[in-house]
Amino acid sequence: MVTTATPQSTRQRPRFRLVLATGAVASALVMAGSVVPQAQAQPQARAQTAKGAAAEGDGKQVLTVAVSQSIDSLSPFLAQRLVSTSIHRLAYEYLTAYDPKDGHTIPGLATEWKSSPDKLTWTFTIRDNSKWSDGKPATAEDAAWTFNKMMTDPNAATANGSFTANFEKVTAPDPKTLVIELKKPQATMTALDVPIVPKHVWEKVGDFSKFNNDKQFPIVGNGPFVITDFKVDQYLKLEPNKTFWRGAPKFDELVFKYYKDGDAAVAALRKGEVSFVQGLTPAQADALKNAENIKVNDAPGRRFFALATNPGAQSKDGKKFGNGHKALLDPAVRKALFHATDRATIVDKVFQGHAVEGEGYIPPRFESYFWKPEASQKIAYDPAEAARFLDEAGYKKNGSGKRVGKDGKPLDFRILCHATDPNDKAIGKYLQEWWGELGIGLKVECLDNVSDPWLKGDYDLAFDGWSVNPDPDFVLSIHTCAALPATPKDTGATDNFICDKQFDELYAKQAVEYDPAKRADLVKQMQSRLYDTGYMNVLAYPNAVEAYRTDQIKSITTMPEAAGNIYGQDGYWSWWSAEPAAADGGSDSGSSMGVVVGIGAAVVLAAALGLFVAMRRRSTAEDRE
Repeated sequence: MVTTATPQSTRQRPRFRLVLATGAVASALVMAGSVVPQAQAQPQARAQTAKGAAAEGDGKQVLTVAVSQSIDSLSPFLAQRLVSTSIHRLAYEYLTAYDPKDGHTIPGLATEWKSSPDKLTWTFTIRDNSKWSDGKPATAEDAAWTFNKMMTDPNAATANGSFTANFEKVTAPDPKTLVIELKKPQATMTALDVPIVPKHVWEKVGDFSKFNNDKQFPIVGNGPFVITDFKVDQYLKLEPNKTFWRGAPKFDELVFKYYKDGDAAVAALRKGEVSFVQGLTPAQADALKNAENIKVNDAPGRRFFALATNPGAQSKDGKKFGNGHKALLDPAVRKALFHATDRATIVDKVFQGHAVEGEGYIPPRFESYFWKPEASQKIAYDPAEAARFLDEAGYKKNGSGKRVGKDGKPLDFRILCHATDPNDKAIGKYLQEWWGELGIGLKVECLDNVSDPWLKGDYDLAFDGWSVNPDPDFVLSIHTCAALPATPKDTGATDNFICDKQFDELYAKQAVEYDPAKRADLVKQMQSRLYDTGYMNVLAYPNAVEAYRTDQIKSITTMPEAAGNIYGQDGYWSWWSAEPAAADGGSDSGSSMGVVVGIGAAVVLAAALGLFVAMRRRSTAEDRE
């Protein structure tokens, strides 16, 4: 269903803030000694300044999206942050896509697929109506090259290597046929969330670890949009790909504009300088809900918000690094901290009810994979129990009321906090109070860039959060031993340096299980194991709270159709479908929008192609974040 202007509509949903900052993400990379991919044969980006979203002086319709997260890389082989992977979904096609109505698998670059009886050979039929934005056809050879590069170059596997780790051989016998041979069955074959890149451009790149893909524009892609300009922590611009096979987007330009301060982004929305703002706090959402020409969209989120403890940073070669507090290697200490953390208060006071109390790793939005601990297993809020754990483990209070470790030193921890996230700061204050009553000190270190100390293992605890997608494979893979960096100097795909043999064994089993019910059970066992190890404590599942100007955006697609989000989708549906309000003369003054939802023409086209129900998976790394 597509939204239309509804005068004086009062329909609202519960509100809350979408957590944006991710945990272990690659820091911004610089290009050094690499060949630069050629620019496509299209006009260069227009003005260098990202103006407002209304029609500009030349009549151009611009949709401007305010974001607070820095882009870590424009290379789809390196990017892991939600904002970056969301942009790559706009610029590149994947083999398959997710239906915006309910997230099931539908055709993308591939129109159909089939497996051999033993599930070891998969054949994809590549569509013949997809072109790169420089005019060259997108073929099976591009897909084969993308996967083979990831299989042979560890640097090219930084972001999405878990998808190809089980690939034995990938070939393109003809332009329309892609054949993937596996070492063993793989349940994610209809959910390979890997951007396919143009071989004729990327084969010229040298060092994939250093190539950031941000020096020459426009960037060649085959998605609905073409990246035309980028300034670090200022803006990124895209223009419609006029040859996109589903049809070109309706806005003349899409701009992601960076705001470090959330209040500044809201002020820009009020003034019409931006079309859309995401990651609203409850207070911001409340202030906007009755504003003229502004609609607040609130939906169950696809993220989790968690506390992560440093389990002892290590690399695949077995070397330890970082300066994590040794006391946190003791399960009793971790369990005590979590018993002294009141999730209900966090949901009520910080998120003001616009979140669901955290339990398992997968949010309840993904019903088939959602898990919660049994009553006997749950680490509930119980300060007395927390104190008992510490006492029995030998962490006694000294004369000053401070807990001391076995080395006689006070238990004082540090927690990494994202400076742009008010939730981190607010929860940090609560933790200082709760843990202080236990006799444990906590320093809240709020930084603009948490990536550097995180990747170095220089932290005790950190606020963590990732987007979970229809298939949970990726967000599970980041806690496997295989995701660790090769050496302390390298960047791995790990979130928090967790390496647990039992978790790995369960991950390997779910990866080859094609029966949905059996696989879901294995995924729940993995969450149970992650919960019991105590390295991750999911505090909440925040709602996605966002707002947009109805005098600039007439209609837009949410995902899923019922109570879905707009920003950070498992696909390009929102921005591809967005229709300018001026297209029919603008919206009525003072009107607000009805329920934001819909699949529109995408469903009609998908139905014509045939809907393929299959296993599901995440968006990016990301859909990660």
